[in-house]
Amino acid sequence: MLTLKYSRALPGILVNAADPGYTDTDLNDGQGTQTVTEGSDAIVRLATLPDDGPTGTFVNREGALAW
Repeated sequence: MLTLKYSRALPGILVNAADPGYTDTDLNDGQGTQTVTEGSDAIVRLATLPDDGPTGTFVNREGALAW
C-alpha cells in the first residue's frame, strides 16, 4: 500500500516494489533456492526502467504480482 501511496503522491517519480524471492545468502545460511543473480533480476529491471515506465507495481523475477 505504501508503494501505491508514494507512486500517486510523487508524480514524475517511478515508485515500485520488488520481491527478490528466496535467495541463497548468508542471511538464510545459504538455503535459498535461487542465486543472488536470480534474486536481483527484478531489482535491476526496476532500476533500469525508462522514464515513462510503470509505477505503483510489485514485481518479482517473473513479472508483475497482484497486490
